[in-house]
Amino acid sequence: MGEKEIHRRGAESAEMEWGNDRLTGEVIAAAIEVHRFLGPGLLESAYQGCLATELDLRRLGYRREVELPLIYKGNAVDCSYRLDFVVEEKLVLELKSVTSLEPIHHAQVLTYLRLSSYHRALLINFNVPLLKDGIKRIVLSNKSSAPSAPLR
Repeated sequence: MGEKEIHRRGAESAEMEWGNDRLTGEVIAAAIEVHRFLGPGLLESAYQGCLATELDLRRLGYRREVELPLIYKGNAVDCSYRLDFVVEEKLVLELKSVTSLEPIHHAQVLTYLRLSSYHRALLINFNVPLLKDGIKRIVLSNKSSAPSAPLR
């Protein structure tokens, strides 16, 4: 790991607020670069593939299509939920390409956070003229009410 990466990681772990979160800033910058290149109007899968490339170029660690098990009262329920991305094992990304973000999209991400061991997410809608208008930061502050075992 290079000196710059060590410094970045150390600073990130000390920062608690979204506004000072370097990881989130890097991910948003990567998403903006993809949006500048592609523009709005494509399928979610196109943005997902290009964002993966951009995260690689920025040397950010991530997993795509991360399986999210559903545990109900101690029993695994056979259904397939997947997180679009988990970046650096800290930040969930849920990508959309829709006319507008609806309350159900926000609820979906909150539920993903409750079912997992993560507490921060970005909901990104690429189908907007300016990407900054399609980004929502979501934080689950009370993890004590999580209904399932941690995802890892």
